[in-house]
Amino acid sequence: MPNPNEAALEFLQTRRSRPAKTLTTPVPTREELEPILTAALRTPDHGKLEPWRLIVLERAAMLRLADLVGTRGAELGEDPEKIEKAKAQFGNAHLAVAVVSSPVVSEKIPAIEQVYSAGAVCLALLNAALASGWGANWLSGWASHDAAFVQTGLGLNEGEKVAGLIHIGTEKFTPPERPRPDMEDKVSWVSE
Repeated sequence: MPNPNEAALEFLQTRRSRPAKTLTTPVPTREELEPILTAALRTPDHGKLEPWRLIVLERAAMLRLADLVGTRGAELGEDPEKIEKAKAQFGNAHLAVAVVSSPVVSEKIPAIEQVYSAGAVCLALLNAALASGWGANWLSGWASHDAAFVQTGLGLNEGEKVAGLIHIGTEKFTPPERPRPDMEDKVSWVSE
C-alpha cells in the first residue's frame, strides 16, 4: 500500500502561478534561492544528460535585458506595443531564472526528450518557488525566442534555446482562481 504525501498532493492540486506583473520585492536571496534551484535540478532526465542549465538574472541584468529588447525589437521592426510589453516583462522584474534547453548529442536520447526535460525543469522550478512561499510565473515571449537576443543578452551557445523565464518575487495580492480543465474533456481511459 502506498504511503501518500498528502501535503504535497494538496499543494499540487491547488498550486497557482502568480502573474509576473504583480511580483515585487523582496525577492529570494541567493541562500533562499539555492534550495529552489536544487529542487528544479532533480527533474527527470532520461539518460542523465542534464540537457539544460540555469541563468539567475538579478535586477541589473533584467534592466540590461529590457534595454536590449528595445534595441532588438526596433531592429526587427516589431510592433511598438509588442516591444513595450516585452520591455516591461524584463524591466519591471527584480529576479528571474532563465531555463536554457541545451541538448546533448546522443544516439540513445532523442533531442525532443531533452527539450521536454528542460520544460520539466521550468515546472519544477516554478513549483519549488511557490512551495517555498514566493510568487512565481513561467513566461517566455518573442525576445526569449530570438537567437540574436539570447546570444547577446544571455550568452547562449548555438543550439541552445530559452525554455522559459521563471519570475520569482513577493506577490502584491493573491489572484482569483481561474477555470481549470474538465477531467471529462481531457482524460481518456484505455483498459485493453
